[in-house]
Amino acid sequence: MDSEVLEVIIKGVLPTHSGSAVFLGNSEKTFVIYVDQGIGNVISMGMEGVRKDRPLTHDLMGMMLKGFGAELRRVVINDVDEGTYYARIFLEMENELGRKLLELDARPSDSMALALVEGVPIHVTQKVYDEVEDMTEILDRILKQQG
Repeated sequence: MDSEVLEVIIKGVLPTHSGSAVFLGNSEKTFVIYVDQGIGNVISMGMEGVRKDRPLTHDLMGMMLKGFGAELRRVVINDVDEGTYYARIFLEMENELGRKLLELDARPSDSMALALVEGVPIHVTQKVYDEVEDMTEILDRILKQQG
């Protein structure tokens, strides 16, 4: 994987006719990842800090990690191929045998939801960042129309 990564934030989640558009980026560039409506709602709730009566799947995943003594350190959106994005989650755990680092393949949508639940940064590789179309103006226009 690319060693150079950039931190991004989720700038907004907007409904589409077939799901949700998750806008990610930094001060220089914004890009979009399309996800299904259910995970779009979970990401929106995470951004807004909505408290849930019962744990959702990503809450449960976070609790399981803690139960096993593992901590989510970061997520990285590491590849894009014809509009399909790929991500990795990075876990760390320490026990009597020592420190262990784990890197796991994950869907970007699950990675973003888990990052929000656990309060860890979302990163994108420089390669992906360079390949994606800048959607900053489009997001600004949409938000202006809504506001």
